Amino acid sequence: MSGLEWLLEIGKGIGKFFLDPLLYLGILYAVYLGYIRVKRERRNFHIRIQDGWFETRMYFGKGLICGLIFSIITLLIGNIIPLAFVLTVSAVTILFSIILKPGLLSPAYTMGTGFFLIMLITMYQIEVPIFQNLFAQMDTAIIPGAAFLTGLLLLAEGLLVFKNASQHTSPKLIRSKRGMNMGVHESKRLWMVPLLFLIPADALSVPFDFWPVVPIGQSTFTFLFIPYWIGFGSQIRSVHPSLGIKGQGKQVIWLGVLVTLIGAAGFWFEPAVIVAIGIALIGRLLISMVHYYQDSGQTYYFSKNHSGIVILDIIPGTAAEKMKLKIGEVIKTVNGIPVQNEQQYYEALQKNRAFCRLEVIDDNGENRFVSRALYEGEHHELGIITFGNENKWEQDVG
Repeated sequence: MSGLEWLLEIGKGIGKFFLDPLLYLGILYAVYLGYIRVKRERRNFHIRIQDGWFETRMYFGKGLICGLIFSIITLLIGNIIPLAFVLTVSAVTILFSIILKPGLLSPAYTMGTGFFLIMLITMYQIEVPIFQNLFAQMDTAIIPGAAFLTGLLLLAEGLLVFKNASQHTSPKLIRSKRGMNMGVHESKRLWMVPLLFLIPADALSVPFDFWPVVPIGQSTFTFLFIPYWIGFGSQIRSVHPSLGIKGQGKQVIWLGVLVTLIGAAGFWFEPAVIVAIGIALIGRLLISMVHYYQDSGQTYYFSKNHSGIVILDIIPGTAAEKMKLKIGEVIKTVNGIPVQNEQQYYEALQKNRAFCRLEVIDDNGENRFVSRALYEGEHHELGIITFGNENKWEQDVG
C-alpha cells in the first residue's frame, strides 16, 4: 500500500475533525462559562477578574499537548476503537453538557457511560435509528481498548486539573449557614483534546508484523480525529484554591494510572475491561464526593480576619500583581495605618496617592513589607479583590 493512500486517509481523518459538531458546540459551551463567570464577578465585585474569553482560550490551548501525546500512544500500540463507540461517547457528551455542569464531562463519566450503553445495546440487540448498521457490525459487547483509552484520558484530566484548573480560579462571595460573610473560589474548565482514533474500515491494511502491539481482531482500518471534551468543576472554601484543586488533580492522575494498567490487561482478558471502567466511574465519583464533604466540614479559608483585610483575589496586570501580593494574604497596614475593612483600606490609600507601603501577613503567618509608586490611571484599590458590600453575597448551599 502506497504512502499516498496513507496520507489521503490521514487527510480525511483531519477533515472530519473540522466537520465534527462537538468542536463548535464546545466553543459555545466555553463562551457560556466565561459569560456566567464574568456576570457573577461583576455582581459580586463590580469588576471582572479575567476577561470573558478566558475559558475559550483554555478550551483551545491547554488540551492540545495532551491530545497529541495520547494520540501517539494510541497509534503506537494500534488500539482500534469501533466507530459506534465513538458516536455513543459523543452523544453522551452532548447530553451531559446540556446539564451545564462541566464536572460531568470527566472521561470517567462520558467514556464509562458510553461503554455500558454499548454493552446494553449489543447484548439486548437494541435498535439504534440511523446508526443501526454500525452497531450491528460489532461482534462483541466488550470493547478491549475502551478501558485503556479511558485510563489515558483520566491521566489527561488529572494533568489538566493539576496544571491549569488550579490557576486563575474565580472568587465568589457567599453567606454561610450561620449568616457569616465568607469567600470561596471556584474553577470551571472545558478543554478540547484532539484525539486520533483508529477505527475499523476497508481502507488501510496492517503494515508491519510487529504492529499493532495489542490484539485487535482487525486487519484493516482508517484514521479519525475527534475534538474530545474534558470538563472540570469544583468549589474550594477550606484551603488555598491552588492547593485544593491540585490535590484533586493528583488523585485523578493516580486513578488514571490504575485504570490504564487494568485496562491494558483487558486486551488479553476481557473481564478486566469491565473492572477498569467500573473503577473509573466509581473512583472519579468518590474523588468528587470526598472532596465535597471534606471541604464542607472545614472552616472557611477566606473569612474576616481581625488582623486586617484578606486578599480574595488579584486582578491581572494591576499594581497588586506587580507588588507580588498573593491570594490569601492579609493586609495589616497601609502606609502605617491599620486597616480592618474595605473602607479603611481605601481611605488609607488616599492618604498618599503617589506611593503606598503595605504590611502583609503571608500564608506562614510571617509579616513582610511591600511598597510601590502609584501612577495615574491605575486601579484605585491596587487591583485587590476583598470582601465587599453586604447585599452582594450569595447563600451557601454546601
